[in-house]
Amino acid sequence: MKLVRNEILYREHNILIEYNYTDNWLYVNWRGYQNYDSVVAGCEKILDFLQERECAKVLNDNTNVEGIWSGASKWVGQDWMPRMQAAGCECFAWVYSPSTFSRLSTDKALKNTEDMSHIRTFEDIEAASTWLRAC
Repeated sequence: MKLVRNEILYREHNILIEYNYTDNWLYVNWRGYQNYDSVVAGCEKILDFLQERECAKVLNDNTNVEGIWSGASKWVGQDWMPRMQAAGCECFAWVYSPSTFSRLSTDKALKNTEDMSHIRTFEDIEAASTWLRAC
């Protein structure tokens, strides 16, 4: 069996976006503390790569996120999520951070998301990956 590596599409200190050739999805590894500007910039990059790669799945990994980013939660839910879905995102697996404050920010974003039919939250990356493969 040949090992296929992910292609790094974008890297900053707070985010890494990769394309997974095997499963045809974007893997997004958010890292450290986030704020409104970093969340908006990262989300816009994800949207750009989703359209560029014509893929319909995102593995959004917040495992390494620390602290609160709720200032961007409303924007994520009301602005970005509908645009992601309109751009072809059919399955969005969101892995929670172990940080309580980050989890609260995620939940706030989801409460601001009108159509949750394509979004699921997970405690670990394995469960998220399994769901995405079946999606």
